[in-house]
Amino acid sequence: MTYEIYDDIITIRLVQEACKMLDVSSEVVLKLFGEYFFSFCKMSGYDAMLRTLGGNLIEFIENLDALHSYLALSYQEMNAPSFRVERTHDGRTLLHYYSDRKGLHHIVPGIIEAVAKDFFGSKVTMSILEQPEEAERTGKREHVIFLMTQTSERIKDETQAKEDDGREQREVVDMVESESILHAFCPSYPKRLWIDERSFCNAFPFHIVFDQDLIVKQTGVNIQKFVPGLQQAGIRLDECFSVVHPEVTLNIYSIKKFINSQFVLKTKKEMLPQRIQNQSMLKLRGQMVWMESLQCMVYLCSPKLRSLQELEERGLHLADIAQHDTTRDLILLNQQRLAEIELSNQLERKKEELRILSRHLEIEKKKTETLLYAMLPHHVAIQLKEGKKVEAGEFEVCTILFSDVVTFTNICAACEPIQIVNMLNAMYSKFDRLTNVHDVYKVETIGDAYMVVGGVPIPKDTHAERVANFALGMRISAREVKNPITGQPIQIRVGLHTGPVLAGVVGEKMPRYCLFGDTVNTASRMESHGVPDHIHLSPFTYSVLKDKQFDIRERGEIQVKGKGLMTTYFLLQNLELSEEQIMGKGEDTCVYRDDHKEVTQATDDQIREVEEERKSATKEQNGSSSPYLSSDDPSPLPVMDSSAADSPHHDVLHYVPDYSEPVKTDLPVINSRLCTLL
Repeated sequence: MTYEIYDDIITIRLVQEACKMLDVSSEVVLKLFGEYFFSFCKMSGYDAMLRTLGGNLIEFIENLDALHSYLALSYQEMNAPSFRVERTHDGRTLLHYYSDRKGLHHIVPGIIEAVAKDFFGSKVTMSILEQPEEAERTGKREHVIFLMTQTSERIKDETQAKEDDGREQREVVDMVESESILHAFCPSYPKRLWIDERSFCNAFPFHIVFDQDLIVKQTGVNIQKFVPGLQQAGIRLDECFSVVHPEVTLNIYSIKKFINSQFVLKTKKEMLPQRIQNQSMLKLRGQMVWMESLQCMVYLCSPKLRSLQELEERGLHLADIAQHDTTRDLILLNQQRLAEIELSNQLERKKEELRILSRHLEIEKKKTETLLYAMLPHHVAIQLKEGKKVEAGEFEVCTILFSDVVTFTNICAACEPIQIVNMLNAMYSKFDRLTNVHDVYKVETIGDAYMVVGGVPIPKDTHAERVANFALGMRISAREVKNPITGQPIQIRVGLHTGPVLAGVVGEKMPRYCLFGDTVNTASRMESHGVPDHIHLSPFTYSVLKDKQFDIRERGEIQVKGKGLMTTYFLLQNLELSEEQIMGKGEDTCVYRDDHKEVTQATDDQIREVEEERKSATKEQNGSSSPYLSSDDPSPLPVMDSSAADSPHHDVLHYVPDYSEPVKTDLPVINSRLCTLL
């Protein structure tokens, strides 16, 4: 936030960390910060204001308190230091620094030296003369006295050419002559004061004249109205007012000491009329002027007000302030500024709320994308997000797996529904982890049925090996899940088949990535005709795996519904991989020879590049005639029987990875409408 206040503890801690990193003392860091802070103030729009504070460095310092008083209108929490310049009898210039904030006085040399160099072209060196205990200021305040040594010569760049040096010297001479004319000015004073007492008290309604003993001699008309006690003869100034700034004891010695400072006095509650004692105390701000001939001090002041609200709280009106007093303009201008600050704060708050909402939106967007990627393949989900139409595509060869729980119907009949849910959740969580281990795609789960495919949606040469290892891992994982009735490990049936499929997104409200074709039906038959705790292979899957590192046993010829007689096989184990490797446990994980081609956790652009590569590779493979190719043996598998050859799906021969164009095949094209997210 623009107007946020930071505790000094944070500042000191930041300085300490900077000292550790830079290996320098805190004095060096604070002095450098002072130099930078001066540059920062100029860049922040205060350049003109700072330049007009004084014609020389001493005047500049003497008017800093007035600048801080003005800035306090905008930065109401600002706790600014106070400065006082003292000329000693031996000609030395001392700078008195007062602050409520200890440990920051080393910033002052950095600021003053930068101001002298930038504004007045002179070099100033400052050293700490003493740090006395401040008795004049209330509380534990810091008082540091700096010795200022200023040279009158302008700083020259030694690398400048001689002509530039001469021009600069001429500018210095002109400046000195101009300043000499101004300082040589002699004003003309009248022989007598051409204004009567009544007119003066009306023209300056807020003024006080008092002597060395603080006895009030004269006051303005309006200040008498708000502080009636001033009308009493012999009333003392300290009986009616207390000093707010500078924080000194209210006596003539302290006032003379800070004669160049702006004085702020506050009325004492007991001196106010009864009707306004419960209101905020009236503060006066002005200048002290010592009148040597009268041995009296005049306090020329006006009410210290920052807004119309403060004006009302103190029972004042704009009419109570003199027409020539700029306090009237200051109140109105500051009222507008306060409104602008409030609008700025509201804008900052709205921006922060917008940033928070943007972060929340990003989180929700990631959740939506995670859900979408869980439902659909990555590249398909990307196309849906981009608003593209996802067409169905042919995959020349893949391996599909189906599994179910043995006696699941009996288990459901004897258990509570929540027990079934917990059992399936435990089992499917283990299966889902294995899909990541072997990089296979989970198509869907319905009840106790679990469907997985390898080589879809991203073709893999080792699709059959991956699904086979996944099936072995399923069987191991299923044994870790207990039957809610008997407490014994549950058993599953698993069936695998290899062949071509048509894949695409179906549905608009709940899009799903589905597989179509006789391969899906045959894989389901392998599962339904399987044996508990066994992995049932079709002859086509066996042909792909027979030369690999698997232990496979022939089951024999069986009657398969809708398929006739088929010679099927049981997958027993992997002869090279251990159970830990198959389960993806430990450091020695399962590695496939085509893992270098995977695009898991890839960016959207990488996925598009892979799609283009697959598209080019597919065009080169269009001469192939058999849909059942081994992963590393290009020779075709045994020819399908006549019933399969007559199937309407027989023409699905080639994998077409480009989903942006319709697939030309004898199968009906599945035009999936997209679900536009966000």
